[in-house]
Amino acid sequence: MPKFIFVVGGVMSGVGKGTSTASIGKLLESKGYHVTAVKIDPYVNVDAGTMNPIEHGEVFVTDDGDETDQDIGSYERYLDTTIYKDNYMTTGRVYQTVIERERALGYNGRCVQVVPHIPEEVIRRLQNAAKKAKADIVMVEVGGTVGEYENILFMEAARMMKLKRPKDVLFILVSYLPIPGRLGEMKTKPTQHAARTLNSVGVQADFLVARSERAIDEARKRKMSVFCNMAPEDIISSPDVESVYRVPMIYDEQKVAEKILKKFGLRVKKNTLSNWKKWADSITTLDRPVNIAVIGKYFETGDYILSDVYFSVIESLKHASWANGRKPVLTWLNSEEYERDPKKVRELSKYDGVVVPGGFGSRGVEGKITAIRYVREQNIPYFGLCYGMQLAVIEFARNVLGIADAHTAEVNPKTSNPIIHIMPGQEKNIASNRYGGTMRLGAYPCVLTRGTKVAKAYGVKEISERHRHRYEVNNDYRQQLEGAGLLIAGLSPDKRLVEIVELKDHPFFVGTQFHPEFKTRPMKPHPLFNAFIAAAIKARE
Repeated sequence: MPKFIFVVGGVMSGVGKGTSTASIGKLLESKGYHVTAVKIDPYVNVDAGTMNPIEHGEVFVTDDGDETDQDIGSYERYLDTTIYKDNYMTTGRVYQTVIERERALGYNGRCVQVVPHIPEEVIRRLQNAAKKAKADIVMVEVGGTVGEYENILFMEAARMMKLKRPKDVLFILVSYLPIPGRLGEMKTKPTQHAARTLNSVGVQADFLVARSERAIDEARKRKMSVFCNMAPEDIISSPDVESVYRVPMIYDEQKVAEKILKKFGLRVKKNTLSNWKKWADSITTLDRPVNIAVIGKYFETGDYILSDVYFSVIESLKHASWANGRKPVLTWLNSEEYERDPKKVRELSKYDGVVVPGGFGSRGVEGKITAIRYVREQNIPYFGLCYGMQLAVIEFARNVLGIADAHTAEVNPKTSNPIIHIMPGQEKNIASNRYGGTMRLGAYPCVLTRGTKVAKAYGVKEISERHRHRYEVNNDYRQQLEGAGLLIAGLSPDKRLVEIVELKDHPFFVGTQFHPEFKTRPMKPHPLFNAFIAAAIKARE
């Protein structure tokens, strides 16, 4: 029977449950076990696709077309595996399944209740994810923090599993230990409360991951051992680090995997973490920078800048920079600034490369187009992802073809030159307000054009990449675009959909309709990100 490890958070959100889950999974995998990971989001949304990215962070798309939480991407990167929709659930998705089963008389006329039927559906989904992945161990991250009413039913499911299979279920509490500046002392009381709140729902943590600015000392370990009801050796120190990819090594030094396996009655089969350790050590010694600007519009929230919206893009840039022997220096730029002051776009000349990631809507679009024109004309390496590709095509149509009102029908449905228009079948979805889960989602094949930069980067004729869009390049303009020098570097196998564009006489000017950032790996950067960073370094030198 597979083993299940539930990872729950205490004190505050953003404490690092996703990184802890992925890191422990990586450790257990290195000891010889097949590991998969599940993310539970306590939102009533059916999936992450309709959530505000500033509030929720990046929407990560799986091969089979599920719109999930960004933590699924972390699991894929750390475990170097492909994770499918079975490994993601929300409150809305669970309730929807139970209600649909009730409507189909799936409960044989019984009264359907929140307990036990909702937790039972959660358990069914967890067991199904384990079975499909053929996993020895399943890491289960429960979103939110203990004590919130939103995740109480998921905690009930975990409690029921522990009751039925006590030797196959463990709990890890990831909690924060603040060090107030004026006090200068690490405080354990918030974590003590978190542990007792977890006890109040019938769950005792087997391990405590103590997150803090600095490593936890023995005095705090002893104190929390008493008040959190666990052995001192089961309290894991997890201080802030320069790179999250060093976290598995920090845990390995404390024998976390060995302790978990011992509680499960399992043995260490092998140890294959040495390659990861060597790589993680090497990236911290790089000092020559590569300066990349990421132009978006979802960064700002009040006085704070949040990069979680473009999490996979940022990780992809890091992976590729490290692979090219450079230290990534990333700067977030708000495209709306270039609408207020177009001359400010000249600041892009100080960067080695520019990325415009995906997005939706009209806000900041003209600023992005202004930026794209500048980098195209100044021969600054450019990489456009999804919306960034569509806007690059619009910019080319306006300023090279001379079609002044070229636009996307998403922003201006009445434009006389819809260079980007809606895909067939999507009009009905929009007309009927069917937005959730109806875009072109998941992995699709693409045939590359021989002799292009992207074909050279991939080294193969056909690729598979993940998509998330409703609009596409209008084929009525393809001949004009190609005639003016915009290469169609990749097409769908039926040649109906433009998937990649590039400029021939440019250091690197590439746009992809898909999201290559979803398939990067720490030690295997995505080919296009790798080529982009290499071009950025070469262009600067």
